[in-house]
Amino acid sequence: MLDMLVVGGGYVGLAAAVAVKQAAPHLDVMVVEAAPEHVWKKDQRASAIIAAAAKMLDVFGVWDEIKPEAEPITRMIVTDSRTSDPVRPVFLTFDGEVGKTETGEGQPFAHMVPNVAMVAALRNACERLGIPIRHGVSATDFKTDDAGVKLNLSDGSSLETRLLIACDGVRSKLRDMAGIKTVSWNYGQSGIVTTVEHERPHNGCAEEHFLPSGPFAILPLKNNRSSLVWTERTADADRLVSTDDLLFDEELERRFGHKLGAIRAVGDRRAFPLGLTLARAFVAPRFALAGDAAHGIHPISGQGLNLGFKDVAALAETVVEADRLGLDIGSINILERYQTWRRFDTFRMGVTTDVLNRLFSNDIMPLRIARDFGLGVVDRLPSLKSFFIGQAAGTSAKDNPRLLAGEAI
Repeated sequence: MLDMLVVGGGYVGLAAAVAVKQAAPHLDVMVVEAAPEHVWKKDQRASAIIAAAAKMLDVFGVWDEIKPEAEPITRMIVTDSRTSDPVRPVFLTFDGEVGKTETGEGQPFAHMVPNVAMVAALRNACERLGIPIRHGVSATDFKTDDAGVKLNLSDGSSLETRLLIACDGVRSKLRDMAGIKTVSWNYGQSGIVTTVEHERPHNGCAEEHFLPSGPFAILPLKNNRSSLVWTERTADADRLVSTDDLLFDEELERRFGHKLGAIRAVGDRRAFPLGLTLARAFVAPRFALAGDAAHGIHPISGQGLNLGFKDVAALAETVVEADRLGLDIGSINILERYQTWRRFDTFRMGVTTDVLNRLFSNDIMPLRIARDFGLGVVDRLPSLKSFFIGQAAGTSAKDNPRLLAGEAI
């Protein structure tokens, strides 16, 4: 019987396996991934890794492997305008560093990292730690008793484990099998994700343009490239993704502007439906949710992946400390500590992104005046800006798990 079985071989699932196995090498940990091997290498997306998550990856011994592909975000600007506006006034700017010393030196509050680089490094960590990854099989059902969980797989085989972790995405089948309900709704928006090459360097500056259809985020990558998260109403997003390159680049240029010189979209472009999904419970006997299986939020704050990494850090600390005390790691009493630790933060972030999206994804003049005034006030209060950037970087939370503070469990 396994000690812990993780279903879902993305970055959250791999990180959960690495976190527990590194801290408790005697535990038998395994990962099951429905996609065939090497499919992950086709992912052309990139993700923002906040400073606290980078500290955790450093504890895992993988940050040095990721860092050459990571682009630090040194500055962030926020605008609020219409697509047709000739000028986009900047209402809010953030210095991209946190934890500054007396010499004025600090660390970037976030890095942009290609998903392929991150998953490759975590898979290498699994190999070093002896964590097997089984590909091409999905869960069909599972049964729980006092001794453990029996997970049946699509190839007719089964696995038994003391603790089952579901990291199988926002449409989690395991969550449904466990009977855990969700609170969810669709925004009628989709996020277009693609990569853009540009003529001039971005100098590590990230931009978030609030447009009536939703936020248009430009996030810096290596080699004069930027990652886009472009929010449009779903019908418009589907049309843009399926149109020819010339029309797509024309619409892109209207939003991106000419500040970085000539631009062109490179690689695939895909549209992902956007909504809010919050699990009503994170745990059941011998079962826990992590990552998007527990919470799917709007990308307006760039915190979706980092919420998942916070889950990993809290879950691993809960499991490892219980194991060191000789307790049953699958006990509902143990797992409820993880749920208590993570549920409020998740709910707060879900509400925050929901309110921000509703507040900024419109062209209602009274709301526009109020939000622009608010952004301007924040921009003139350095202490408030420092608080917000610390929250975004994950370095100011008082109840952070040890991994997010750069400490081994």
